[in-house]
Amino acid sequence: MKVLVADKLEDSARRGLAEIGCEVVYEPDVAAEALPELARSSGADVLVVRSKKVTRATLESGRVGLVVRAGAGYNTIDVEAASERGIWVSNCPGKNAVAVAELTFALMLALDRHVVDGAADLRAGKWNKKEYGKARGLFGRTLGVLGTGSIGREVITRAAAFGMPVVAWSRSLTDERAEELGVTRADSPVAVAAAADVLTVHLALSSDTRALVGDGVFASMRPGSFFINTSRSEVVDQPALERAVAERSLRAGLDVFAGEPSGGAGAVDAPIFKLPGVIGTHHIGASTEQAQEAIADETVRVVRMYKERGRPANVVNLAAKSPATHVLAVRHLDRVGVLAAVFDCLKEAGINVQETENVVFEGAKAAIARIHVDRAPTDEVVSALRACTKDVIDVSTVAI
Repeated sequence: MKVLVADKLEDSARRGLAEIGCEVVYEPDVAAEALPELARSSGADVLVVRSKKVTRATLESGRVGLVVRAGAGYNTIDVEAASERGIWVSNCPGKNAVAVAELTFALMLALDRHVVDGAADLRAGKWNKKEYGKARGLFGRTLGVLGTGSIGREVITRAAAFGMPVVAWSRSLTDERAEELGVTRADSPVAVAAAADVLTVHLALSSDTRALVGDGVFASMRPGSFFINTSRSEVVDQPALERAVAERSLRAGLDVFAGEPSGGAGAVDAPIFKLPGVIGTHHIGASTEQAQEAIADETVRVVRMYKERGRPANVVNLAAKSPATHVLAVRHLDRVGVLAAVFDCLKEAGINVQETENVVFEGAKAAIARIHVDRAPTDEVVSALRACTKDVIDVSTVAI
């Protein structure tokens, strides 16, 4: 199996891929626009990326059957195009959660204790203890958390150590789960913002969350509150955030922002960082050695499962609900061509197979195929299936 790694990836991952018998093509500096041709010419079965965009052109250009995002989010991959071509898309969820949670609190503390401006003044030879000695402290302050996935949960865990009560919102957060986490569940992001002294965002990017944090959320925050975003820039309406900083004296700590450079180095021209009270980092939330090694190990595990079983771990593009309406149970002798005959019969009847599983019994003399189909077979079709080959023992149908 050939694996094309099109972004920087730890040596341990590349060694691990080689150890499980993969041929690794390492091209971390390939430009996104050159990726379709590289995917084609390399003949890769698996494509591993981190931040590089995987477009429809790339997915249609070669024989790639699996795209692995060596990280949590996968918004840089054209998942729709992958699904249309039957290409698995997998990620490495939760492996950077601790690293991002640590940076979240680093930004909180830096805002509260004026670390960035104070350090800059010291470097410039200025001493201003009177100004930088002003801080509210985090203890007892309410932390609002939007998103209670793996990163949000790590943030909640650390909030307890800081003595910060937590109010949280997520579409999947129930009262029971909130009680387990030790947080107060809010009904909406606006309700979280209204209750919080510090609001931190840990939402995945989707059509539902794009620009979710906007004017309504910021208008609900108390003047002088802190806003932290270490998730995705597109989750936040950045012009609305700029207005809130200017008009409501909100202070913001951002690891992601609109207009962020795409490369590893370059110029930044983001107006938001010219506003007083805004500090930032260089999209480094997951960039700790611990997190990168964990992601490297998970990348190897995903590819190993694909190589050994034909199905990778952490698949993100399977149908949430199959179109199948019925299951055909076909008991048959374990002989060559039986299932081919069954499928031919279904094809003649215009019945589409959605999923199938063939289980062989001890001794390998008989098996049962469970075939999920998109509509109920008629009695005539069932009779035809029983007669399609002498090796079919029986056929039954169950509605899903």
